[in-house]
Amino acid sequence: MTAIKSVLVTGGAGFIGSAVCRLLVGAGYQVTNLDKLTYAADLKSLREIEDAENYRFVEADICNGARMVELLADVRPDAIMHLAAETHVDRSIDGPGVFVETNVFGTVALLNAALENYRGLDGERQQRFRFHHVSTDEVFGDLPLDSGIFTEETAYAPSSPYSASKAAADHFVRAWHETYGLPVVISNCSNNYGPFHFPEKLIPLIILNALEGQPLPVYGDGQNVRDWLFVDDHARALEAILTRGRVGESYNVGGRAERSNLEVVHAVCDLLDARKPLSDGRPRRDLIEFVKDRPGHDRRYAIDPSKIEQELGWRSEETFEAGLAKTVDWFIANEWWWGPIRAQRYSGARLGGAK
Repeated sequence: MTAIKSVLVTGGAGFIGSAVCRLLVGAGYQVTNLDKLTYAADLKSLREIEDAENYRFVEADICNGARMVELLADVRPDAIMHLAAETHVDRSIDGPGVFVETNVFGTVALLNAALENYRGLDGERQQRFRFHHVSTDEVFGDLPLDSGIFTEETAYAPSSPYSASKAAADHFVRAWHETYGLPVVISNCSNNYGPFHFPEKLIPLIILNALEGQPLPVYGDGQNVRDWLFVDDHARALEAILTRGRVGESYNVGGRAERSNLEVVHAVCDLLDARKPLSDGRPRRDLIEFVKDRPGHDRRYAIDPSKIEQELGWRSEETFEAGLAKTVDWFIANEWWWGPIRAQRYSGARLGGAK
């Protein structure tokens, strides 16, 4: 396979997408970032690369099939890394339609455009072209609290409108490979965390509420378990899968860092107590409030990353403790990024989500 040099990243102004763009630009790829700029996207996350010669931003909607065909004909990328998606479980419960529109119809529109582009490439460029679909471990449903782990062979059993929409997208990507010969790879990741994480999600929500001395809402009894992965580790995994993954294969990406939601909240509280104690001296664990659980709340996710470790030599580098400390320190130091989001676009009414 000829080396990939140019990548179109969809959803590159989001949390994971912006980490991918920063990594790829720094590694010398020619990167085109396509993003619709919905509520969870923020171009400030790309400030460090926005003037780079090998970076370009295009505002567009993946659901616009004609625009996608036009854009691909203009950019002529060696690969597409597809991260554009609606991702918040609570929002999918409140309004599933937009998740079907973006995650399913949008993916199909992008696949059609990619296929038309692929068929027009010469032999060498066809050989190196890849369509990398970035998905989630939530497509597998949930696991018992005391046993089991998701592998690439685990049957799909989505529990929420969000995970159902991602599962459908995964199936369409596989179908375009099997039916039309589009060279695809798929990855399913565990929960990400790190800098530039949208303040609606669990870890940043708890950090920011705790900084401000506000209540820390925890669903149910807080015993739901997630496998946590530092976002920069995930970005490295995605580059490895895009450039070295086998066509038609899927790869599970996890951090081998299972923690209950309550353990995560406790860890954030303790880190902030050590760094910025509350004025009244109270421990921040006193701010925790258990609230009514959400419908269909999966008990546990756990990813087996053995395949990507063995085939591609990828390993997560950050321990959860070190990565969480870096994340807390980043949010303390970067109110310029999260302050406007918190004030203007985020009401504080939602609890932390899964991704």
